Amino acid sequence: MVEEENYVTVIFQTKGDPTYVTPKDAETIYDEVNTEERKWDAPLVITENKEEAPARTRLLLVVTGLVIICLILVSVIIALIFHFNTVMREQKREMSNITAQNLQLMKQKTSSERRTEELTRERDQLNWTIGVIMEYQEFSVEKHCPQKVCKPCLDGWVLFQSSCYMFSQHQYLSRWRTWDESCDYCKLYQAALAVIESQEEQEFINNHTKDYHADDRHGYWIGLRAESPKDTWTWVDGSNLTVTYWKTQQAVNRFCALSLPKAPPLANWGKESCDMKNRWICERRALIKGH
Repeated sequence: MVEEENYVTVIFQTKGDPTYVTPKDAETIYDEVNTEERKWDAPLVITENKEEAPARTRLLLVVTGLVIICLILVSVIIALIFHFNTVMREQKREMSNITAQNLQLMKQKTSSERRTEELTRERDQLNWTIGVIMEYQEFSVEKHCPQKVCKPCLDGWVLFQSSCYMFSQHQYLSRWRTWDESCDYCKLYQAALAVIESQEEQEFINNHTKDYHADDRHGYWIGLRAESPKDTWTWVDGSNLTVTYWKTQQAVNRFCALSLPKAPPLANWGKESCDMKNRWICERRALIKGH
């Protein structure tokens, strides 16, 4: 349908001259006004659309900005997590390295301490050996160090802890000795009659003595003596008794002690006349100190 076009003639009147309008003209003006009213309706709709468009644009911009901000935050969080993980891995690696270094240092410390102990022990043994050698007026290298290898004890002597013991093995009375003679014999080897200072030493001596006579009075001279009934018993090195293993029944007026093989191991010290002839036990420091 084609709308009818209406043309309206508008006549502007000057002041002072009244103009009369015929009914036809009035109708024409009315139609013009109505036409103009219909024309004013359309711009109102257009105006409302123009106001809504910027609102949508602003909303779109806000949403876009929020999305961008969220993406930035997520990127930052991911970057922080990655950085944190990297730092944690690096710290774990450093801790592992430090732990390994500590273990290595502990091993080195233990090794150094062990080596120090070995050197200290070797030094003590060397000082001990030098001290033993200095006791000799003439030290026989051939006897003590055959083939340039030193032995703690001479052949025929028995090592116990840091001492060497010689147990007389003579079968005949003619080879037995008095207490004083036994002392002199031991001195030939830079030794003395045995001094017993512990139960372990007492048991060791008892294990190496033999019953060699029919009676129970004969035994092995040890380095214990009293000068008279009123004197105390002392060892040949001047030390006092710290342990005793006397027999329960003893002869009187006997001032030299001996170990009796037939008696109980922890009660086998007997008292006899110093002129009685028996076997004997010599003791001296070992050339190499025992552990």
